[in-house]
Amino acid sequence: MRIGVVVHGPEIVDSGYAKKIIDLLKNFGDVKAKLGGTMGRVAVIDNNLQDVIDISEKLMPSQSLKKLADNDVLVLMNYGKSKETGHTFGRIVVERANISKAIIQIERPGEKDGTIIVWNNNNSEEVKKIVDFLLNALNLKVENCISDGLSVWREGNRVFRRVHGVDEGEAIMVNGIVVGRAKDKEVVIVVEDGKIVDIINGEIKEHGVEKLGRIDLEKAVIKTGLLRRHPSAFNLEDSYPSNNEILNKGEVVFINHAGEDVLEKIGNKDVSVVITIGDDTTTICGDILARFGIRIIGITDGDRDEILKNPIIAEGSVIFLIENMRDDDVGELLMKVFEDRRTGRISFSECLEVVKEILHEHEVKYKEIK
Repeated sequence: MRIGVVVHGPEIVDSGYAKKIIDLLKNFGDVKAKLGGTMGRVAVIDNNLQDVIDISEKLMPSQSLKKLADNDVLVLMNYGKSKETGHTFGRIVVERANISKAIIQIERPGEKDGTIIVWNNNNSEEVKKIVDFLLNALNLKVENCISDGLSVWREGNRVFRRVHGVDEGEAIMVNGIVVGRAKDKEVVIVVEDGKIVDIINGEIKEHGVEKLGRIDLEKAVIKTGLLRRHPSAFNLEDSYPSNNEILNKGEVVFINHAGEDVLEKIGNKDVSVVITIGDDTTTICGDILARFGIRIIGITDGDRDEILKNPIIAEGSVIFLIENMRDDDVGELLMKVFEDRRTGRISFSECLEVVKEILHEHEVKYKEIK
């Protein structure tokens, strides 16, 4: 039997259950596991599971399911913040994947409300054997989905989407950008003409909404709270660049939004420095790139949200806190000057000097905070 497994998010990896469940499934045949999501990739690296879970592509969970659809049995594993958010996640993913084959969702293993949901149940003996085995091995129970799924409706020119499982005070991220903060557990995002115009029971972050631009609210990826709730220990010293690496000349890459996409934007480039624009982008990029010993130069203005627990940054990175301009405006300035000067391949230290020179020339006031 061939079993295709989609692992979603960092929590299922950091908890140890991703590896445990994959090992259990090997009792039934060959297992091929792919990741869905970005922070999960970081968790796979931290837990040394690159040979167990394929992280070579940045895929949505529904895309990963489609890529594994030719397997005999499909498994989706997730560790949502709550039972409701986990069930809602499963419904959305299965609907978007649009696969008729049975999908076994393992949700919140290790929790009292942990469950197994069998989507598109075809009552096959193969699926039944696997489900019965996992129920006993993981002490779970089979349930039907308790969520009504993606709650989207229209009123005139406005589109509304209810966000499930929000806690008061949490940051709200849409397509990787923080657009607001929850004031209550019942949060609804409102879009008109493709732009967020209101967050019911939430406070809008105008800076983030401006960065986000136009969206399709029904298809948008929405997250709340911490991107990684229980990160595994990572030894930053293991990724310290050597003196030779610090002096190496390479490309300069700018990231000015959606920091979770940083690995795709770097690709196979020989990068000496990544310049990150925005507090949240700097936090996410710095934490991801630290695993690879890549230094960043961060341009921030002090409106960081708590979206990562104890974020790390590569040794020698420099963060500028801009005092008299918005970080977006300084970012655009830097990108334009770098493009005009065609700096080419330069070292981190050379790039840092160029950045300081540009800031000085344009009377940008700042503090170095790292």
